[in-house]
Amino acid sequence: MRSLITTVVRMLPAPDETLLAQARTATPSREEHSRFMDRIAALGAVECQPPQQPRSWPGYLRVAAFNAERLKDRAAARALLDHAGAHVALLSELDVGMARSGNVHTLRELIDGTGVGHLYGVEFVELGLGDAAEMRELAGARNVCGLHGNAIVSGLALAEPCLIPLEESGFWFPGREGAQKRVGGRMALAARVIDAPHPLWVVSVHLESKTDAADRQAQMQTLLRALDQLAPNAACIIGGDFNTKSLPTGENERDLLLEVPERDEPLFADLRSAGFNWAQANVAAPTQRTGPGNKPMPPFGKLDWIVVRGMRAENPIVLPALDGQGKPISDHEMVAVDLFF
Repeated sequence: MRSLITTVVRMLPAPDETLLAQARTATPSREEHSRFMDRIAALGAVECQPPQQPRSWPGYLRVAAFNAERLKDRAAARALLDHAGAHVALLSELDVGMARSGNVHTLRELIDGTGVGHLYGVEFVELGLGDAAEMRELAGARNVCGLHGNAIVSGLALAEPCLIPLEESGFWFPGREGAQKRVGGRMALAARVIDAPHPLWVVSVHLESKTDAADRQAQMQTLLRALDQLAPNAACIIGGDFNTKSLPTGENERDLLLEVPERDEPLFADLRSAGFNWAQANVAAPTQRTGPGNKPMPPFGKLDWIVVRGMRAENPIVLPALDGQGKPISDHEMVAVDLFF
């Protein structure tokens, strides 16, 4: 697996279409996948746009995490972020140049005119138009860039941005059920908050959805090893879609979500050993919801988390991912919390 990626660019380059055409017809092996990983420059850099006028340390940090499910509805997502009032937003599943989301840089549209900055890292280069429903809906369309990834959005100045590869097995290279052929792998995006009164790192992460708890644990262990290298013993906030699908979904078991989640998702044992806490930073409630594509359906699980080391958490909340008409904009809710030194 590649080491930490620290190359920074103002805008990630669009992959060469000839190269993507070759990837679409290549043998779906781990070796072939690695070959294309090495040849796609967008997988080897972090896009960085600093805030126009960095804000000073606000005295505490309100952090939100949100899986935006392609970020197709930027206006509603922006309204949700404004409602959350977050100083730092940890985002996942953001498209850049995908036909399904308008062939635009969804993140730049999301924050246009706000003056805040962003970091963006590529999780996958999409070789097709998306899942089976998107392929049917968009038949004949093309992606102008085909990037899909994670972001950190903040008006605070950030330093030392870093993309942390969590797995590069080529799991998605063959596609799943005839759709979603991809080059890339699950990853995290990390950066240091410059003006924090103590060393502080923020991390946006998205763990694998289609494997199992052991695989998610391995990905979290990779992330924690990277943080040992980047930020040993420093305060740290990790937020995002952990895809903790093995946790109980029954209403009578919700207390267990915060008390002993490692019983079903062993990655929490690793987080606990690394000094992270989640009990005060989260609500014992589901964060899945039926999204714009009318899936998933109940019962819903708690997939989205904010875990914290070296800070005190207060006022955790789950914010419904709905637009002004009450329609869903994602299949995940937003989570947020206030954090204090």
